[in-house]
Amino acid sequence: MNKHFNPQLMLLAATAALTMTACTDDNNGDKPGIDDGAYVGKAVGNFAASEWLPGGELGTTNNIGTSSFSDETPAVDNNKSFFDLFFQGEQIMERQYTVNTGAFKGLGPASVRRSCFDCHPNYGHGKWMPQYTTKYANGNGYLLAIYHPTGADADNSDGLSNDGGFITEVTGMPQTQAAKPFKAPIEETGIHMKWLTLGTNEAKNDVWAQHVKDGKFTYPDGTAMPKLQYPEVHIDPSAFRTNPVPTNYAVRIESTIGLQGVGLIDAIPEDSIKAQYKKTYNYFVSAGLDPAEYVNPSFYNGSTFGSLYSVANGQYADGTKSVSGQTKALKRYSYALTRAVLSDANGANAVWNIPNVSRPDRPYLYTTNAWAKAMSEDTEVIAKIQNDPTSPYYGDGSVDSIKACVYNLLRPGTNQFNNPWFKFQPEQSADQFYAFMVWHRGLAIPRARNLNDPDVQQGKKLFNEWGCASCHRAKWQTTDDNYWMPEMLAGKKLPQYKNQTIYPYSDFMQHKLYMKNDVHGSWCRTTPLWGRGLEYSNTGAEDRLHDNRARSEEEAILWHMYSKKSHAYHSALNFYNASKADRAAVIKFLQSI
Repeated sequence: MNKHFNPQLMLLAATAALTMTACTDDNNGDKPGIDDGAYVGKAVGNFAASEWLPGGELGTTNNIGTSSFSDETPAVDNNKSFFDLFFQGEQIMERQYTVNTGAFKGLGPASVRRSCFDCHPNYGHGKWMPQYTTKYANGNGYLLAIYHPTGADADNSDGLSNDGGFITEVTGMPQTQAAKPFKAPIEETGIHMKWLTLGTNEAKNDVWAQHVKDGKFTYPDGTAMPKLQYPEVHIDPSAFRTNPVPTNYAVRIESTIGLQGVGLIDAIPEDSIKAQYKKTYNYFVSAGLDPAEYVNPSFYNGSTFGSLYSVANGQYADGTKSVSGQTKALKRYSYALTRAVLSDANGANAVWNIPNVSRPDRPYLYTTNAWAKAMSEDTEVIAKIQNDPTSPYYGDGSVDSIKACVYNLLRPGTNQFNNPWFKFQPEQSADQFYAFMVWHRGLAIPRARNLNDPDVQQGKKLFNEWGCASCHRAKWQTTDDNYWMPEMLAGKKLPQYKNQTIYPYSDFMQHKLYMKNDVHGSWCRTTPLWGRGLEYSNTGAEDRLHDNRARSEEEAILWHMYSKKSHAYHSALNFYNASKADRAAVIKFLQSI
């Protein structure tokens, strides 16, 4: 059983710690011991007692070791049914899918990865990698964003034009794997990713530029400053196996986010997040600034909330029914804020479209007509099927019959299970998906560390004074946790986090940093910071930002001030101008929460 927060265990640990201190000659004297049991769960300095438990008593694990990201919450441990289902769902996350019977066992016929675990090393954030590949390194969680650049810089020559809709020839999460005899929609050898060092003449503000002259990157106090890197990605037109082949496109990459605490985010009341939008919007109005620059107007324009997610048919925890197309919910998940409720958010979506595993509520393949057409016209593919009479694409064995089978089986369709060309059963059952959701909603947040350290307390003070907490809002309160479930799971229960004080450090809104080769769409959700200090011990890396360009918290902060237009410019400038000790204190604080 994993180690979640237990007050009785903490009391024993505290007693043991005090006893050991009393019997030791080389103790710290009057200086508080760093992160010993005597302080956990108590108010220390400028930290409230509740801040030791970022996920509240029901959502925090006391494990702060190398397996802490995979722990279940006390809400799971306290329910035998949830406890058993949690570990069943964990297997669905970690399983390597293979094609072993029929044509649609999984990974098929095109896919993004072989498992969720490939992108989420030990459940954490994807790692920095020198190249894009889905075939070798575990933890290479890069996903492609291929889009048509728009606006004055539509040629993308300056690396700043990053807006425009996704191309339609490949799926929104582009696939670079395929089951035999098919060929991947994009051949990975045609994807070229290189990492460039930010030049001394590229920073979009004079304050920083004067300290990076002649390649000597230094802070104002003379301390060495890390050189920043950013990715540049290009895909050869010949790499696309689609008909038609896309034109006029640009590419960005995004790395997978960590999975810790996503159920707790689901438990935050929608009205609380809406209040955050209103507060932020009104602040910029009162400051005489254009609120549309700082609050994405597609979400909130000062009077109405737009860009809401249409929740499908299903049921809320209190028994209230939802009606597809009529029931709306405010989005809170993903960099682009595309999903609103956990049971239909990124994880629930990914277990279907990453390994392309069908299930009852997703009775169709994640493919495109352009790829299906290309495969039906590929002579090598047709020849291989013609030599295999057992193939479901064989038809009567003639070329025309095989072409028709391939096209009609591979195209996405509205309901593949009712496709008259081929009958098959869902690869994942409703019960299996239910176990997956118990696991997904049951992932804990590790408790905070070192809050009794004076340096960490100084770091928190500066984090607030510098304005970092304006976006990385620390504290939220859950209420009745009225979660949503799809119709096929209506009435089933999930772990709940009622009336918990939690500390995710995000406002769950979007902001702009105006970085070189920025995230597709410009706007990016404020990343929750809780637990990130354990990223290295859990995943072996501590990379930050949407594409892992920052190899540390320090680099991430510096990217916040790349441009004067950055919404976090002044906060990051305070870090830049601070003393070496104060910079270290802020980083230590970030590693402790």
